[in-house]
Amino acid sequence: MSTYNDNLHWRYATKKFDSTKKLTQEQVDELLEATQLAASSYGLQPYKVFVITNPALREKMKEHAWGQTQITDASHLVVFCAYKTIDESYVDAFIDLVSKTRGIPVESLKEYREMMVGSIKGRSPEALANWMKCQAYIGLGFLLSAAAQANIDACPMEGFDAALVDEDLQLSDKNLTAVTFCPLGFRSSEDQSAAYKKVRFPKEEFFVFKD
Repeated sequence: MSTYNDNLHWRYATKKFDSTKKLTQEQVDELLEATQLAASSYGLQPYKVFVITNPALREKMKEHAWGQTQITDASHLVVFCAYKTIDESYVDAFIDLVSKTRGIPVESLKEYREMMVGSIKGRSPEALANWMKCQAYIGLGFLLSAAAQANIDACPMEGFDAALVDEDLQLSDKNLTAVTFCPLGFRSSEDQSAAYKKVRFPKEEFFVFKD
């Protein structure tokens, strides 16, 4: 594949992985770095990313995802988990990180902090939770894009019982909830979906230009 768009044409939501093929640690590290570098509102990254290789845990999670084999057959299972709520202490921890990373005093970030705190407090609990889930999906998008660029197969998944998966991963104590799965690995030669033509609405219908 010679270009970024070529790789996006190549990728698809892999339905059947080759369980004998595994990602190298270097490949995993590259994909996780791309995910870590994903854009997020204010840079807050209000979610965590779990990387699961434990076979027994993945078997259990498959039961809570209606038996979808990607969960156990893929090389690695990535789970994006959004925070249920965040408050001023989360913002303060982020402000401290900005201060240390950029070598600037915390005091100079006062207006930035107040803007973020105001944005968080200005949302209802439901709207805040939804906003944080949306941020996790941005991370998923970066991961899918990076995987395609590396010719690594992936499958974004929402088909699971989040409450039961939260129990599997003991997320309640961490103030987190599972949002989406992304198995990573290599497609099986038996996956007929790989041969399907990609279906997208025509550009003339999809894009709206206002000159």
